[in-house]
Amino acid sequence: MEDQQKKNGRILGYALLLVVAFIIGLLVGRNYSEKDASKILSMPSIGKKADMIMFWNVWETTRRNYVDADKLDEKAMVYGAIRGMVSSIADVGTSYLDPEETKEYEAVSQGKYFEGIGAELGYHEGQIIVVAPIEGSPAKAAGIRPGDYIVKIDGNPLTPEDTVYDAVAKIRGKAGTDVTLTVLHRGDRETVEIKITRGEITVPSMSLEFVGEKKDIAHFKVSRFTESSLLDWEREWDKNVRQIKEAKVEKVILDLRSNPGGFFDAAVYAVDDMLDEGFVISQQRDAKGNTKKFESTKGGALVGAKILVLIDEGSASASEIVAGALQQAKRATLMGKMTYGKGTAQNIFDFSDGSSLHLTVIKWLLPDGKNIDKDNPIVPDISVSYSNADFEKGIDPQLNKAIEEISK
Repeated sequence: MEDQQKKNGRILGYALLLVVAFIIGLLVGRNYSEKDASKILSMPSIGKKADMIMFWNVWETTRRNYVDADKLDEKAMVYGAIRGMVSSIADVGTSYLDPEETKEYEAVSQGKYFEGIGAELGYHEGQIIVVAPIEGSPAKAAGIRPGDYIVKIDGNPLTPEDTVYDAVAKIRGKAGTDVTLTVLHRGDRETVEIKITRGEITVPSMSLEFVGEKKDIAHFKVSRFTESSLLDWEREWDKNVRQIKEAKVEKVILDLRSNPGGFFDAAVYAVDDMLDEGFVISQQRDAKGNTKKFESTKGGALVGAKILVLIDEGSASASEIVAGALQQAKRATLMGKMTYGKGTAQNIFDFSDGSSLHLTVIKWLLPDGKNIDKDNPIVPDISVSYSNADFEKGIDPQLNKAIEEISK
């Protein structure tokens, strides 16, 4: 236990299940050893206790009677059983990753490169959708948009039984190889086929450029609220903010579009840089109903700047905390489309075989105490669409409108 306490905690809160080539997010809490996790997971059941004898009856019946019993992969059966158990919770933030998926998850969440198309997958009304394509990814370059329904992969239809894991397994592959997705863009009636060449992808957490006729507006794009550590993310944020201050720019477009979230503390850190003291940034509520408030402190490098925040359907979790806090503090104008709606945080439980359990343990609340969920997403002050036709023409009406609005 003492050794465990020396480890750095992973406190993140990604939109959904960022698996393998498609990573979504991160979580809130500490790492737990397998021993500690076992103690927690073996605590008395809150509801009806399960009959584990039935599980072993099915297991033994399968082993003894399956026609090709000698070909059964018991390790795969164990992972499948665990995954089925966890998926029965019906919470998009709770998931179980086998050792290979865990390794790829960690590579992407820490900003390392991975091979694939670079898109976050999740669920919407029982269908597999794209939460957001990763900035600079083959998926985004090919025209994959937030909210796209994935209908077929290489001509093979997805069925109601297919999970995000199944879709990922079919889409991922070596850099340089192709995969064709049949997708239904949000708002369209006809599907389209999009051929994507997989690539090696790195995931930048943020970028900065100066826009407008006089280059007096900072377009500060934050793609995720994670780096290899919270400290690394804060350093990257501070570096970009210093560049804004050194350029003597007082207008900032904070672009959180297609940002699936990340460290809760990173979201609080960012908001605190734009608020003076006396504001509630966010609240956390645990399983026992205990609520903790996170308040702004005095000062902040961007306190005097004019702020406009861009959001869309791919903005989730930590992104929604930032947007919601600035909106309720009347500190920024929000522009774009309604956000994804995900205000939960997960602990990562690591196990000795290299697998991991991502378990929802906390709800993140807006400053006024309201939930962030599908029924309560963040609604922009100014609604601006970004159509598929706009994307194909290479124009960004949301950014253009933001530049116009903040220049007034």
